[in-house]
Amino acid sequence: MPTAAPPHVPSPPPPPLTQHGLTLLLVVLLAVAALVLFAGGGWLLMLGGTPYYVLSGAALGFVALLLVQAQPTALWVYAGFVLATLLWSLWEVGLAWWGLAARGDVFFVLGLLMLLPAVARRLSHDPQVRGTASSMGWRGGRGALAGVLVLYLGVAVASWVVDPFATQGSLPGPRGSLAQGNGVPAGEWHAYGRTGHGQRYAPLAQITPENVGQLEEAWHFRTGDLRGQPGDPQETTFEVTPLKVGDHLFLCTPHQQVIALDATTGEELWRFDPKIRSGLALQHLTCRGLSYWSGQGASAAESVAPATPGEAPVAVGGKPPAAPALSGPELPIAAQDSPATDNCPAMLYMPTADGRVIALDPRSGEVCRSFGEGTGQINLWRGMPNVKLGGYYSTSPVVATQRVLVVGGTVLDNVSVNEPSGVVRGYDVRTGALLWAWDPARPDDQTPLQPGQTYSASSPNVWSIMSVDEALGLVYLPLGNPPPDQWGGKRSPQVERVGSSVVALDLATGRLRWVFQTVHHDLWDYDVPSQPTLVDLNIQGASVPALVQPTKQGELFVLDRRTGKPVHPVREVPVPQGAAEGDRTAPTQPVSSISFEPEPLHGAAMWGATPFDQLGCRIALKRLRYEGRYTPPSTEGSLVYPGNFGVFNWGGIAVDPVRQVAFTTPAYLAFTSQLVPRPDDTALMVQGDNQPKDDLPALNENFGAPFAVKMGAFTSPLGLPCQAPPWGYVAGVDLVSGEVVWQHRNGTVRDLAPVPLPFKMGVPSLGGPLITQGGVAFLSGTLDDYLRAYDLSTGETLWQSRLPAGGQATPMSYQGRDGRQYVVVAAGGHGSLGTKAGDSVIAYALPK
Repeated sequence: MPTAAPPHVPSPPPPPLTQHGLTLLLVVLLAVAALVLFAGGGWLLMLGGTPYYVLSGAALGFVALLLVQAQPTALWVYAGFVLATLLWSLWEVGLAWWGLAARGDVFFVLGLLMLLPAVARRLSHDPQVRGTASSMGWRGGRGALAGVLVLYLGVAVASWVVDPFATQGSLPGPRGSLAQGNGVPAGEWHAYGRTGHGQRYAPLAQITPENVGQLEEAWHFRTGDLRGQPGDPQETTFEVTPLKVGDHLFLCTPHQQVIALDATTGEELWRFDPKIRSGLALQHLTCRGLSYWSGQGASAAESVAPATPGEAPVAVGGKPPAAPALSGPELPIAAQDSPATDNCPAMLYMPTADGRVIALDPRSGEVCRSFGEGTGQINLWRGMPNVKLGGYYSTSPVVATQRVLVVGGTVLDNVSVNEPSGVVRGYDVRTGALLWAWDPARPDDQTPLQPGQTYSASSPNVWSIMSVDEALGLVYLPLGNPPPDQWGGKRSPQVERVGSSVVALDLATGRLRWVFQTVHHDLWDYDVPSQPTLVDLNIQGASVPALVQPTKQGELFVLDRRTGKPVHPVREVPVPQGAAEGDRTAPTQPVSSISFEPEPLHGAAMWGATPFDQLGCRIALKRLRYEGRYTPPSTEGSLVYPGNFGVFNWGGIAVDPVRQVAFTTPAYLAFTSQLVPRPDDTALMVQGDNQPKDDLPALNENFGAPFAVKMGAFTSPLGLPCQAPPWGYVAGVDLVSGEVVWQHRNGTVRDLAPVPLPFKMGVPSLGGPLITQGGVAFLSGTLDDYLRAYDLSTGETLWQSRLPAGGQATPMSYQGRDGRQYVVVAAGGHGSLGTKAGDSVIAYALPK
């Protein structure tokens, strides 16, 4: 007899949602996420972006509704949504961990919440009933969602292990012999880049890839000079690379003090304070280094080649000809307030923020009265237009050769069209007498100024580090562009010729020898930021005296330093057109065959901590004018990528002259630039609540130009970069073949994030690298506080040491009295970057 089916017992109705607090919270979170994604996604879709966010908003809204109704189908729908998000993310970014995380982190956490028992009790409110559709749907949906989350986690783990951004390889070994180091002993460091060639290469082999892990702190010196003093601008930095001469180490501090240390022990030997004026109109306050003249070589009685007609006067028989009296403000006379000497067989040169260059005796720190007409200093304001102390000075070390001292300086960016000149001047290295002046707005005119005349206002300037080849008799200048940076409607043809260029001048006369322009009609602040590096390369069986010039836009131009002609190919490529009213754009721009130019940004490259600020970045990208590199500035706002922080900046590159390879530090950050029409020449258009205090300049106002400019990093609503990491690398380049052999992400966000995160994301660096003959490279400039050592051949990180502050400086290396090789770095931070301030100089060496 058949058994009667048991009577159907209906499931009790689900309890009110208010009784399930976690489920209620989940519903609210899903509803809010749905609203944001649907509304923002609709906006993005109207701008021509991806439909993913609109669909995501609809899916999450549907899941929230199903949860309210206690439908187990919610689990199935959410599992399908997460799986679709994973597949879409892999299609957009592949196995890029940070890209995957930004797209799925919130949804992964919400999925975990949906699997919690408290939510399950509502979706299966009658667990005693077996075999019902409700029970089977809940169990199946829960399993499906768990499986998708496990799959998501597995992909995340795989993407963490795989580095899709790395280029693996090994640089070649020695291909030549070590040339003489311009008279610099192997264990010493006489210029910013060790020699005038700017290679940042120490011919010392005690530290090797095998033993670098044993490095330990040998000594630690505190200068006592910290930023935050009255009158400091935001960009107060400790960027010095010390010099090492004999047993002495020489360095300068942000507030212009000069300090001598015992190179082996770190003990202070003497200190000089130039007593710079207060109330300076400073944009930057820094000192990247000093310059040293050994006093050897040509005697005072030797002649410098006489001038030919039309050239500046030069010294003959050790006595400079009488020069016209030039106007300029009276400055503090160092010799009146400091110990002085008449006997300086060698000299240190210190540029000051109030516009002087002071000569000091390296032995004692006394002012050299034989320099500067008995004052021990030269006044850089002589012959300058638009005098405002602090608006012009040498933030970088001057070039000291056996006969000529070459001095450039920085000019305020984007304050007004009436700024000091970018003139570069040559002085007698012994006496400080003016020998010649090269005015970038009159590049072919060597006629000396007459009384009452001034150099050309607001001309391109040399704020970074120059290089020199004394054998060729040439000094190499990395030039910027004239203010304002983003509008060039009134630039003269002469300025257009040399702006944002590498320029070679005759060292004896200042005559222009050649020009290589890295950007035509620069509207992006792509001034040439770093020291040209000089190295002889074996190209097709011949030794070529080369110059390697890194640029902000990511090029490594390799030129014959005798002529300025490219050694590796350079091509002109068409670029976007359409400048602001009254301006123009160049039709093409030069691109080197060795280029770190990033891929153009697009929607898939946008990033954020969550899908929501990533959505905000996608919308922002669509609203900005962006047609790739060299998109002109505009009144609606343009995206500048690479930004004016630069792929390369003042730290430059390091070159091994024996292996003929380079260690480089490319960085990638996008910036925004918006031109703001000016109604007059005085109104503050962009300062807002950040109006300058005291005598500090009103940056980006461009008084006298048609437009002010709003600039800033391209960031998400949460303040993170809108572009996905990595933002910084180390890379090895074969300068002979022109190949980028290896490239790796470098640095963490440990000191940038609200909580310490030691993950290697790849962060920018500001400060140059160092190479040693032992095959080890060093870098401290990353935005986390570390000094790191790398295998030069492969780029592998071999060692790192925690610094007490930001290390935005270039390390150097020398041999101490005890025979040990030392690596020294300044760790003082960078005001504009927000790295930790400090006053430390730290030396590392192998154990005794």
